[in-house]
Amino acid sequence: MPQTLTPREILEKLVSFPTVSRDSNLPLIEWVEEYLDGLGVVAHRVPSECGTKTNLYASIGPDVPGGVVLSGHTDVVPVDGQDWTTDPWTVVERDGRLYGRGTCDMKGFVALALAAVPLAQQAELKRPLQIALSYDEEVGCLGAPSMIEEMATRLPRAAAVVVGEPSMMRAVNGHKGGTAFRTHVRGYEVHSSIMHRGVNAIMVAARLIDWANQQNTANAAKTPGTMAAMFDPPYTTVHVGTIAGGTAHNITAKDCRFVLDFRCVPGERLEDWTAAYRAKVAKVEAEIQAIRPEATITLKQGFVLPPLVPEVDGAAEKLVRQMTGDNGTHVVSYGTEAGQFQAAGYSAVVCGPGDIAQAHQPDEYLTVDQFEAGWTFMERLIEELAS
Repeated sequence: MPQTLTPREILEKLVSFPTVSRDSNLPLIEWVEEYLDGLGVVAHRVPSECGTKTNLYASIGPDVPGGVVLSGHTDVVPVDGQDWTTDPWTVVERDGRLYGRGTCDMKGFVALALAAVPLAQQAELKRPLQIALSYDEEVGCLGAPSMIEEMATRLPRAAAVVVGEPSMMRAVNGHKGGTAFRTHVRGYEVHSSIMHRGVNAIMVAARLIDWANQQNTANAAKTPGTMAAMFDPPYTTVHVGTIAGGTAHNITAKDCRFVLDFRCVPGERLEDWTAAYRAKVAKVEAEIQAIRPEATITLKQGFVLPPLVPEVDGAAEKLVRQMTGDNGTHVVSYGTEAGQFQAAGYSAVVCGPGDIAQAHQPDEYLTVDQFEAGWTFMERLIEELAS
């Protein structure tokens, strides 16, 4: 008889793998494959192009449509420079909290989903339980799309997808979409005393960053629509979090690089915002090339994450409300893979144990109460799939 593990034992094993996004997640995936294989479950990989990371999905139960996908990501954010009081790669229980990197975001949910597999096998499921584990969620939800595409073609279509990001086990039915641009301004160096003959890449970058400030000011001043009003803040935001450039204080900067991102409320189109930024860049580039033709501005678009739009009578939301008893309205300003599942035609909702305020923090933790609430959810879900 295959050996089954408790949710806590699985969580401890998952946290022990330091699956920071810059590194491989293969050791964790190999362990999950071995665990599922021991239960007689065949898992399928959908690897990254470089082969150092992979998604994984599996299906338990009858090969029929109408099942439920439990979706989670395997990567975590770094611990570099953070002041931890415990080993981040070891689960430590203290004062009703389970400390460790990823306990909250979101290996706690993944552990619960995996622990539910033998429970599902013991029940006579009428509809399947599908598990979906991704890579590189923390750097722009880069891994999931290829897995979602394969699941949609190789598995019977699930009726609902539950993405287990920390939501205090509440049904989150909406989030913002997003995209980011790596922007490189290449100027022309001259002595700062004759700066008018050169192009200062930093000062040009400042014009683009000030454009972002202007958009935020204008958006904040608008009266938000019904959907936008649910969010905090209730408008699309434009943000620059990193910038680097320059050689010396008395030389016009030859290079400046920064990353600009959009978090777009449902109801507005990311395509419109990216077109507006590209138009601003083209205008500024023409102006600096009139000074020095060598000056350029190049853009490299990174992730493109669709929003999660509240569904009318959505199957996923209805399921989670039935399992949790939550009848509130909840949306978030961060992005998740739920938007990608929804864009692929699935009914999707976000619901998982833990508080997002603990995610990415030193001494990240998941409360024992939330972990247990997550397990109750799994038990009820299996009963529902068997009914």
